[in-house]
Amino acid sequence: MKKNTHPEYFEVQVSCSTCQKPFTFKSVKKQFSVDVCSGCHPVYTGNRSQAKATGRIDKFNKRLEKMSQKNK
Repeated sequence: MKKNTHPEYFEVQVSCSTCQKPFTFKSVKKQFSVDVCSGCHPVYTGNRSQAKATGRIDKFNKRLEKMSQKNK
């Protein structure tokens, strides 16, 4: 059997960016993010309200707001 044919497997600690619930995954990637998990996703919870915008969307909206204030 050939050695080193499979990628290295890591145990990764990740937290949901919406509800901050921690998770432990095994992955070939060392880092990744989870925007919505089963604990806060509307399909799983039955709550049909929108999840709060965090992460990239929130950063974009802040930059857009700063740019509009500079142009005034």
